[in-house]
Amino acid sequence: MSTRQVSDRNDPVIESRDQLVAPMIKGEKPKERWRIGTEHEKLVYCTGDHHAPSYDEPGGIRDLLVALEQYGWEPVIEGGNIIALSGSDGAVSLEPAGQLELSGAPLETLHQTCAETGRHLDQVKTIGAKTGKGFLGLGMWPDKRRDELPIMPKGRYAIMLRHMPRVGSLGLDMMLRTCTIQVNLDYSSEADMVQKFRTSLALQPLATALFANSPFTEGKPNGFLSYRSHIWTDTDPHRTGMLGFVFEDGFGYDRYVEYMLDVPMYFVFRDGKYIDAAGLSFRDFLDGKLSVLPGELPTESDWIDHLSTAFPEVRLKSFLEMRGADGGPWNKICALPAFWVGLLYDQGALDAAWELVKGWDMEGREALRAAVPKLGLDAPIPGGGTLRDIAGEVLAISRAGLNSRNRLNSMGDTEAGFLGPLDEIVRTGKVPAQVLLDKYHGEWSGDISRVYELSF
Repeated sequence: MSTRQVSDRNDPVIESRDQLVAPMIKGEKPKERWRIGTEHEKLVYCTGDHHAPSYDEPGGIRDLLVALEQYGWEPVIEGGNIIALSGSDGAVSLEPAGQLELSGAPLETLHQTCAETGRHLDQVKTIGAKTGKGFLGLGMWPDKRRDELPIMPKGRYAIMLRHMPRVGSLGLDMMLRTCTIQVNLDYSSEADMVQKFRTSLALQPLATALFANSPFTEGKPNGFLSYRSHIWTDTDPHRTGMLGFVFEDGFGYDRYVEYMLDVPMYFVFRDGKYIDAAGLSFRDFLDGKLSVLPGELPTESDWIDHLSTAFPEVRLKSFLEMRGADGGPWNKICALPAFWVGLLYDQGALDAAWELVKGWDMEGREALRAAVPKLGLDAPIPGGGTLRDIAGEVLAISRAGLNSRNRLNSMGDTEAGFLGPLDEIVRTGKVPAQVLLDKYHGEWSGDISRVYELSF
């Protein structure tokens, strides 16, 4: 989740609807300026007893952040606490229970993205080896109860933790127990954004299936392949889901603004502090009627903050954010941006992918989204068949798109090699969660602690 670093009371007050649409319009870039931004979270644990370290225990999360400063990262302070780091490789931040996230820099190629990931993992593993910390690439804590997990000292999280139980039964699990991989991608125009949004939203369940990696809850199989994905179905219906309006005629920036104005607020950031506005209306804020700041109008920064508080399967800000994948190991971190860059950054591939899904109706898309957390590649697609039937074709489209980009490394390789882990999933028919379940029921003999052998 976003980390606000400054409170700029001099940024412009919102006085017209044009300012609400402006962030999306400003995101438009010519193709040569399109970039790839990859975000990945990991679970942090103490190697001695596998507990999740608190923020302030000796060698805990605060000390981990401080130790990372030796690599040139600059601290970000909130309320006297270091809660993030910024640097040339983007930002390191904390999820609510101490999940460690790298929000990578916007990069030109997947080769650069994977190198960035490697640098980050080398840094945290080096520090972990010295301090007795390990890192797991999974979509959810496999063995921890909520009450066993620490809370990080970030103001927005305190507000969200209070609000989540009011709007869903699994929102606290989303905050405290899950991890994801995400990729942020650019568009050249409103029409390009619309085609990419529709295509990626329709195919997001396939990404969920291919990266499904959260089959355990509190030490036992939970009946799902991606329990993390299931959690989102009962987190907050006002700010999650498949966004049927995206597929309606006339969809564009203005319609997304309307959606965001109907998403209830979480907070307002003033003078370095978060003010609880959970459940209040941004429309009221525009009219100077926000009860927690009576008479005050929102600024452009307030709107940018608000755009970060919706969590649909694909999110629009000044870029498109793919949000369907569970956390995973190093090769999966590189595979997710490869999957989406191949599909969305080459026009021929984008057209082919859209042709594959454009006939799906909204009822079928919703049914697919509902089925995929349990069924993975066996989830039924609109019109008949399953995700398994189209997975190979979609990967072939993505591979063609990556080869067409022709972004080579020093060895002369294209970016298509990063799809290798996904090819193996399609070949074997087993998503990561099914491999874990095979281990659990086989060589692990039901001992969930063996999962820690899979650390980065």
